[in-house]
Amino acid sequence: MKCLLQRVRYARVEVDNNIVAEIGTGMLVLVGFEASDESATLSQALKKLTAFRIFDDANGKMNLSVMQAAGEILFVPQFTLVADTSRGNRPSFTKGATPARGAQLFDEFKQLAQTVDEVRCDFGVFGANMQVSLCNDGPVTFSLDF
Repeated sequence: MKCLLQRVRYARVEVDNNIVAEIGTGMLVLVGFEASDESATLSQALKKLTAFRIFDDANGKMNLSVMQAAGEILFVPQFTLVADTSRGNRPSFTKGATPARGAQLFDEFKQLAQTVDEVRCDFGVFGANMQVSLCNDGPVTFSLDF
């Protein structure tokens, strides 16, 4: 599982010109699933993402988690994150989960994230052609592998 996390002032997802997900201050997390991912991977990722300290404290240091900063999280499925780009000019997706497995993993991840009471989560739509808008705050961006 790979995640690209961006600290944002706001973010939203549109599908067919309709806003389907939207957050204010918080994190936009693009999520890619690999064939080897399991339920334990999802739990580990969610625990890390909600505790990851990327928000400024009173002294201007990145020392607060999204929960401590009263932020929100927008999760967007993006299979291209798991692409192998090491050879040639065309990405390979052989390490990625199949579309059916990816959808299953995203649904499971979504259900798990909705149990976190301390932070509001919203979600993109698996398999949809999404337009993602955001204002990256900082910019602050991290790539996380699980």
